[in-house]
Amino acid sequence: MEDSFLHKGLRKKLVEEIKRKGIGNTDVLKAIDRVPRHLFMDSSFIHFAYKDQAFPIAANQTISQPYTVAFQTELLDVQKGDKILEVGTGSGYQAAVLLEMGATVYTIERQKLLNLGAQGLLPKIGYRPHFFYGDGFEGLPSYAPFDKILVTAAAFDVPEKLVEQLKPGGKMVIPLGGRSSQSMTLIEKISEENVKISEHGAFVFVPMLKGKI
Repeated sequence: MEDSFLHKGLRKKLVEEIKRKGIGNTDVLKAIDRVPRHLFMDSSFIHFAYKDQAFPIAANQTISQPYTVAFQTELLDVQKGDKILEVGTGSGYQAAVLLEMGATVYTIERQKLLNLGAQGLLPKIGYRPHFFYGDGFEGLPSYAPFDKILVTAAAFDVPEKLVEQLKPGGKMVIPLGGRSSQSMTLIEKISEENVKISEHGAFVFVPMLKGKI
């Protein structure tokens, strides 16, 4: 669980890279700079940890490209104290970034292997979200409403149950589209009856699936 001067130096270079690519929110950049991404990756990939690329993790999933993590986080407009639902815990890296920004994080994962892995890792390195094993399409109605919702897998359509779990004035960021490419979508809940939807560029995510395994 070492976080060496070398790792910290590589993180600073990564932050400069994603800054050049257009990420301007200083709180997001600080969070990327603080989270030791190499600890979320298999040891065979550790020397790739601070490249701006996605890489494989367990259960045929990926740890997202740092730029993508930063882009989603910036678009979500995270504020200190926000109550955030993350759909798709994955490695736990995105949850750590949200926690670094002062959010309270509820994170749900349908893959038991990933759920257990994140539960084993995150508290060891100082991050304590609320972990849940379940179907992300269902969200966490017992803990709603949420200020923000961040979905880290691609859906074909807007999950209405998640919109219902947003507070009026809340925001959800979700990649929407087919398997080959998705549009990063911001859903702003104006009121219980009205939402505003805007698209913010093309990305590629693994598909969001129903059920749990």
